[in-house]
Amino acid sequence: MAEGLKLYNTLTRSKVDFTPIDATNVRMYVCGPTVYDFAHIGNARPVIVFDVLYRLLRHIYGENHVTYARNITDVDDKINARALRDFPDLPLNEAIAKVTQKTADQFHADVAALGNLPPTIEPRATDNISQMIDIIETLIAKGHAYVAEGEVLFDTRSMAAYGQLSKRNLDEQQAGARIAVEAHKKHPGDFVLWKLSSDHEPGWDSPWGRGRPGWHIECSAMSKRYLGEVFDIHGGGLDLIFPHHENEIAQSCCANDTSVMANIWMHNGFVQVEGRKMSKSDGNFFTINELLDTENFGGRKWPGEVLRLAMLMTHYREPIDFSVKRLEEAERLIAKWPTGGADDTTPDETVLDALADDLNTVAAVQALHALASAANSDPSRLPAFVASAALLGLTAKKAEVNEDLSAAIDALVEMRLEMLKTKNFAEADKIRDDLLAKGIQLKDGKSKDTGERVTTWEVKR
Repeated sequence: MAEGLKLYNTLTRSKVDFTPIDATNVRMYVCGPTVYDFAHIGNARPVIVFDVLYRLLRHIYGENHVTYARNITDVDDKINARALRDFPDLPLNEAIAKVTQKTADQFHADVAALGNLPPTIEPRATDNISQMIDIIETLIAKGHAYVAEGEVLFDTRSMAAYGQLSKRNLDEQQAGARIAVEAHKKHPGDFVLWKLSSDHEPGWDSPWGRGRPGWHIECSAMSKRYLGEVFDIHGGGLDLIFPHHENEIAQSCCANDTSVMANIWMHNGFVQVEGRKMSKSDGNFFTINELLDTENFGGRKWPGEVLRLAMLMTHYREPIDFSVKRLEEAERLIAKWPTGGADDTTPDETVLDALADDLNTVAAVQALHALASAANSDPSRLPAFVASAALLGLTAKKAEVNEDLSAAIDALVEMRLEMLKTKNFAEADKIRDDLLAKGIQLKDGKSKDTGERVTTWEVKR
């Protein structure tokens, strides 16, 4: 790269030079899915955006020097409601386990089909309850939280810098999503850290009674546990700036006595479908799985690579109008790219420079297309094209599978084996069929040593 990496920091509303806290361990946290329903196309955007950043950081600092944590929220009132709806005859905890496992498995399959690498760490909220309780106890001890009517709430007035990310004046704050304004709060903007659970709700023992965490405390606990009190980059969608990210900062900074939680905050723009906000009632709400595996959008299925490129053709901070026309344009571009395999080399400088300028994927795709044209007439240019495409999570190898896709396929194979062990044959067959549709043939056999089922795969030619 001719110049260093520059990223837009929502905290300062400016593009800044990226300097990691520790170049041997660059740390990034991105808010992941709440696993109560299949991920929609808007959910796909942050996964793709921060996958490209993850790839770029790995290229700059080395694959073993980047830690990417993306959480799974598996405790939430929406999950409880979905469990009661879908499995009314099961005990709630069993029903919740079924909902979260099925939804998380589908999420992994969907994002792998879009060409995304698995994160380094994928913590689940329910595995970090004790860490959440520790932070809440610290906040109470330091005068930043209080107990009222069985709940523990964060006192927003106790933090002078509250509102620094969203730039909202505290007096003008609305309580925001998932926060009920109730009489027991000292201030309307105070938000829940811990709430009591009934006998029919999931709960954990705590100093304040059997209960469950609020939404925001989950990410504060998981990011601290796996990345430290202050880390390099925190990402997510634009809709998370307030209240979620604002409240994460409040909890983490007040508990840890730090001025920042993450040095750089990045947020991707919204996704519209055919010029309108996604809405089930308007009939323009599509899950990733629907786009990949049904003919509900534009009368056909769409390859994962086409969906990914369509996302990358708009700068991540700009809104996207996701349309059939956009997908057709992405498909036409890919059709013009060379199809042979080649050993990966260093990505082309024009692609690197574009991505180093606040992930300018628009310029990067334009440069990639120019490389494709050059490689079509001069095979010696093919390795640079292949490496540059891989940096964007795209591949020119039609008859081979690159290392990134190989890891994703391996993860799906392992997931299928687990489903077979639990006799979830329908979901196991779906993974096999989805992979076959993408040219990946699975072969089941038995281990000579243990007699257990083993699965290998190959590219269909």
